[in-house]
Amino acid sequence: MERFSDLINNMPNQIDLDKTKGIHALLQFSLSGEGGGDWGVTVDDGKVTVVPGQVNKPQVIIKASAADAIKLMHNELNPVGAFMTGKVKVAGDMALAMKLLNLLK
Repeated sequence: MERFSDLINNMPNQIDLDKTKGIHALLQFSLSGEGGGDWGVTVDDGKVTVVPGQVNKPQVIIKASAADAIKLMHNELNPVGAFMTGKVKVAGDMALAMKLLNLLK
């Protein structure tokens, strides 16, 4: 079974780094259920890094089940629909969250 940790650790390869130029963001992923956990993602002007655990003062916090997060990463779950139905909870800078959503290839 695919694990979210494998997907998020590979995230820098899943993002069009040219699109991250000029973007400075700190995200926190907090996932529940089997394969869940916490990861911090930094987008810094063309560079993306992923670290396990909690980060200080994230601009965007994303909460979901690990299963739904995997579906989101594979485009099998509509992000807006998932947010509207409560499958995914986003706190913080919503405009930044929408901009970052467009970075995935």
